[in-house]
Amino acid sequence: MRKLATIEQVKAVNPVPNSDFLDMVQVRGWTVVTKRGEFQTGDLAVYFEIDSFLPIKPEFEFLRPSSFRKMGEEEGFRLKTIKLRGQVSQGLVLPLQNLPELGDRSLAIGEDVTDLLGVKLYDPPIPAALAGQIKGAFPRFIRKTDQDRIQNLWDEYAPQFSTLEFEETIKLDGSSMTVYWHDQAIGVCSRNWELAETESNSLWQVTRTLNLPEKLASLDRSLAIQGELMGPGIQKNNEKLKQANWFVFDIWDIDQQRYLTAPERYPIVEALGLQSVPVLSETIAVFAQYPTLQSLLDHASGRSLNGVQREGLVYKSLTLVNGEIISFKAISNQWLLKQE
Repeated sequence: MRKLATIEQVKAVNPVPNSDFLDMVQVRGWTVVTKRGEFQTGDLAVYFEIDSFLPIKPEFEFLRPSSFRKMGEEEGFRLKTIKLRGQVSQGLVLPLQNLPELGDRSLAIGEDVTDLLGVKLYDPPIPAALAGQIKGAFPRFIRKTDQDRIQNLWDEYAPQFSTLEFEETIKLDGSSMTVYWHDQAIGVCSRNWELAETESNSLWQVTRTLNLPEKLASLDRSLAIQGELMGPGIQKNNEKLKQANWFVFDIWDIDQQRYLTAPERYPIVEALGLQSVPVLSETIAVFAQYPTLQSLLDHASGRSLNGVQREGLVYKSLTLVNGEIISFKAISNQWLLKQE
């Protein structure tokens, strides 16, 4: 589960250029604009990550003019990347004393207070053709698709994996779709749910069009193929695709309970006649090539499939580290600033 609100220590405080009232506060790999003098280096604070949906409470009312949103029938405040006085600001940092729910508890750096503060992940409405009829919860034997942002991992990963080789792919802005074959049966899932087969559901339509039940059965392996569904009516269809396309980015081996590495994944994608997400580099020592966080974030901006601005980049290690693939995403700040 994503940690949207955590206890963090302020790493640095610097004044915003050409402003007498604003500071730039650094928390982990994030920079947040705050009121001048609100924090000192070393202070403990609560950091709310972008995409957080904060509840309607007095301590968050100052966000109403800029951040009020509805998520379904629920009202709250959505945090996103903004620019203040020319400075990119991502998320929200608040003093501990501003949040009565924390009380007098003993709090540790990195502690997750997402549920305690009633914070949720902001999810925009899903079109009916994608939402479909729910069959059940997302299968417990498959890992949900998600990548943590490099800003949360830089301090740990950069020194530890300076020579590790990664696959570099473009992050596509669509809707997550998982198709699995297990116990001689096919299943189709959105990001959070397994879906019943109906004629109107786009995910099942693509599954049948690609003949995935027959193709997966022929492999005689328990696998979950995960990818990005893109096309008309999906997100804003930034790639201007004329029809639905599914781009594979991961394969989960259900029996081994792990993701396949890129060299293991490529031949299966080819055998199934599927298309992969665009691969920029099959091997890159990313932390050696981009030795600072800012240089990597700058690199994340660029062209996507059809010449449009891409959402960002995704990195996956080519080998297993302690039985797991090391992975993360670098999201383009240029792309984030254009999101509504």
